[in-house]
Amino acid sequence: MENITVQEVKDRLDNGEDFCFIDVREVWEYEEDNIGAQNIPLAEIPHKISDLAELKEAEIVIHCKSGKRASQAQMYLRQQGFGKVINMTGGIDAYRAAGF
Repeated sequence: MENITVQEVKDRLDNGEDFCFIDVREVWEYEEDNIGAQNIPLAEIPHKISDLAELKEAEIVIHCKSGKRASQAQMYLRQQGFGKVINMTGGIDAYRAAGF
């Protein structure tokens, strides 16, 4: 599975790059702290597949708190035919630990 570092994500956000960025944490976690990704909780991903269909060929960066749920979402989306799903290593915990 493909991964991206928190530094790479920070650089892309700082550079204003346009990419699909999804946070798969629960809504309450997202409301407490987020870094600008679209919030789609892991349990809702199967129900949002049709909404995400236009992104099958696009790069999708996924994150959660530590990386476990994002890995599950990554695997599921790959199984559904999404070609380039990337997990932000360490999740928002690693992002904040890096001082961002």
